Amino acid sequence: MDSLELARQIVDILVEKQAEDILILDLQALTPIADYFVICTGTSQRQLRALQQAIYEGLKQSEGHLKAVGVEGTPESGWLLMDYADVIVHLFEAETRAYYRLEELWGAGRVVAKIQ
Repeated sequence: MDSLELARQIVDILVEKQAEDILILDLQALTPIADYFVICTGTSQRQLRALQQAIYEGLKQSEGHLKAVGVEGTPESGWLLMDYADVIVHLFEAETRAYYRLEELWGAGRVVAKIQ
């Protein structure tokens, strides 16, 4: 599975779990750290935990049996990061997302998909 397919699979999981303001940002021309960011908002700490678990389980059970290289943050902090090497997933509470403004920081990246 290539990195864009992986990002889209993650988005499918997020949509199913009712994440909000989902974005795939293409960073390939900007940095070697990842090909794509998937950024979304959860409505509560409980939902952030559920989103993280759904991604973990969904990708573990997928064809490639993918596991995150690393996970940073906690639902209580308002920001969880899941590192799948070429795809980095950012799960935010709305207030934390507004504070860090990753979309602006990486604004030169190409928006591949945006789901409100």
